Amino acid sequence: MIAHACPRVRGGRTRRYCSAGVHCMSVTHSPVATATTSVASFYKFVGVAAPQALRTTLLGQARACSVLGTILLGPEGINANIAGTRAAVAAMLDCIRAQPEFTALDVRWSETASPPFRRLKIKIKPEIVTLGQPDLATAQQTGTRVEPAAWNDLIETADVLLVDIRNSYETRIGTFVGAHDLALASFRDFPHAIDQLLAATGARRVAMFCTGGIRCEKASAYLRARGCEEVYQLAGGILRYLAETPARRSRWAGECFVFDTRVAVDPSLALGTHTQCYGCRRPLTPTDRQSPLFAQGVSCPQCHYQLSRAQRAAFAERRHQVVLAAAREQPHIGAVMPVPAPTGTHPNTRPGEPPHGAVSG
Repeated sequence: MIAHACPRVRGGRTRRYCSAGVHCMSVTHSPVATATTSVASFYKFVGVAAPQALRTTLLGQARACSVLGTILLGPEGINANIAGTRAAVAAMLDCIRAQPEFTALDVRWSETASPPFRRLKIKIKPEIVTLGQPDLATAQQTGTRVEPAAWNDLIETADVLLVDIRNSYETRIGTFVGAHDLALASFRDFPHAIDQLLAATGARRVAMFCTGGIRCEKASAYLRARGCEEVYQLAGGILRYLAETPARRSRWAGECFVFDTRVAVDPSLALGTHTQCYGCRRPLTPTDRQSPLFAQGVSCPQCHYQLSRAQRAAFAERRHQVVLAAAREQPHIGAVMPVPAPTGTHPNTRPGEPPHGAVSG
């Protein structure tokens, strides 16, 4: 286990308080594959009085267990996606559940053939999913949760407005048939976009969905706060719907973007056909990867002309180092390239790792 040098820390020291003002602790482990890797995704909106003390406790346990992934903590709760051996993840969950705020924690489990995360990050954020509305009473004021078995009947009701509240890079590879795409560049754009849609449609009943459910908690609380009484949200999000709904009954079309190295899953939750561009972090179809503008680890047809020559050169050098590390059978973890991608284009902070506001989707 080695300490990760945060590119935002002056002098490259071990990251504890980075210059961007985010309290964080980050540890990097070599991701050693086991027979299977267990992944636990969970969140809970609840008041946390001392998030910094909780971070210290969880970091100590995570180091002992060697789990990887991201845990976001804040005054409004916890949002996490962690992976490791089943026993290690279970021990980490025992530690979290030992805290009085999180005794009742709903966890979504999955298994993968290889580790989906390369490091552990524990951060304190004003919001555990960033809407730009930190004062929302999310724990007390959310919409009505609809189980996957009842979802089809709801969304086929004539006066129900079905809304996909995910970002545009997610919606472009799959969504529910008939859903309104808000074309969000980020979740922060949701309040303005939904206000415009409701004004244009006059809808009074709204059904919304996201990947794992957490964004719907905030989004439904926003709508309830602005006076919309009939707000419904898909319990467990798209992933639970796909897991529990027979293919013949499914209203889902396409693949579902996920916030780990799989990039996307198909309707059976098997590995999808999409990969991810390093330059802009957008998901790429097989057709995208056949384009002459696609360069592995550098750019794709969607960002080739947005990246500067210096950016493409920097990404190409990083790709070269990745190839050399693979030839030596060594992991390549390296710091984030100091040249930013075009503003508003990248869904992930780093390829294959969750963004800072939507760990569980």
